[in-house]
Amino acid sequence: MALALSYSPHSYLSPYKTGTQLKLDAGEDMFPLDESGMVIPSNTDYLDTWEAMEELVDCGLTKAIGISNFNHDQIERLLRKPNLKYKPVNHQIECHPYLTQEKLIPYCQSKGISVTAYRPFGAHTLNPGDPILLEDPKIKEIAARHKKSTAQGTGVGWRVQTTFSSQSLEIEDLNPGDPILLEDPKIKEIAARHKKSTAQVLIRFHIQRNVAVIPKSDKPHRLEENFKVFDFELTKEEMETLLGLNRNWRDCLMAQSVNHKDYPFKADY
Repeated sequence: MALALSYSPHSYLSPYKTGTQLKLDAGEDMFPLDESGMVIPSNTDYLDTWEAMEELVDCGLTKAIGISNFNHDQIERLLRKPNLKYKPVNHQIECHPYLTQEKLIPYCQSKGISVTAYRPFGAHTLNPGDPILLEDPKIKEIAARHKKSTAQGTGVGWRVQTTFSSQSLEIEDLNPGDPILLEDPKIKEIAARHKKSTAQVLIRFHIQRNVAVIPKSDKPHRLEENFKVFDFELTKEEMETLLGLNRNWRDCLMAQSVNHKDYPFKADY
């Protein structure tokens, strides 16, 4: 928190979220891995982490605290924590028409916890035939240098950060069989009907569910396009069509953490 504030012109950050309840072994590596490529966990209880975050509120370093990637049972445990001072104001989760979260979203909202959708466009926004990043020879060379594979596991969504040509390089897991949401014919049909892009339809889908949405782009024309979603409304039938695409497919599986005691995605929701 102190480091983050040192780069900010403000005296506080808000909201401040615990990125995951999966606490890892302390050390120099942000994501310590064992010889099999699985994360090395710590014994820290996420309730203890929450207490430390509550202290940040008391100290005025943040005005609100939230959570990410918690399942229903983990949220219930947090809300039932003895002497809970501040409940989470927001829950950030992966959500899109292939992972509609139809149980978790209403549950959070019933508890007064707003929801933010990350990965709103599903898997990586590639078009069929686009090159697969993990097959790039330069990336393979970097992976070999660090004694890592370009993608350990299947559909992991993990990333390795290193230095290449004096720039930070992010390697994201991608499998050739991953579904590309932006190419779904039913979504393209709805987009054409409204004279909008498929990305705009997907953003509007979340807005009409009272879910905040955080699409990711560094292209100015895409950023501008993403804001032009308030001049149309999806019909009830169109919303039902999008919800009907659910296949409980998760892009960010965090599979390297599947053996962690607090791994969240084994629960029903």
